[in-house]
Amino acid sequence: MLTDWLRLVPDMKTFLFINTYSPHQSINAQEGLDALLMGSAFTQCSALFLGEGVLQLLKGQDTEALKQKNFSLSFGALKDYGVEDVYCSESELLGYGLSPSDLLIEVTPLNDTDVAALMANHDVILNF
Repeated sequence: MLTDWLRLVPDMKTFLFINTYSPHQSINAQEGLDALLMGSAFTQCSALFLGEGVLQLLKGQDTEALKQKNFSLSFGALKDYGVEDVYCSESELLGYGLSPSDLLIEVTPLNDTDVAALMANHDVILNF
């Protein structure tokens, strides 16, 4: 039976990927996205954007002058990879004068208390 087989599968760990780097200042921003997409193939993953990381999700990024690849459009694939839970810091979003409608994808803004609770509810936290 299926239930017998499921008992043999170890409990899957939940991963939280925290993104704190500005979009094109560091290679870590793109590495974080790549790791999130790869990790989501194996376990439940969530994403949290804090500090300058919120800017990774900003609509209308133009990287031509920087001579860098614009990886921000890849965030649109998160749902296709099963990443349903994407969050950002509400205070940091407002600090940049932004609202959720300014972002490429749908996010859930969280206050500081909820950010701490989100971290506590994941087994593994990876910072990029």
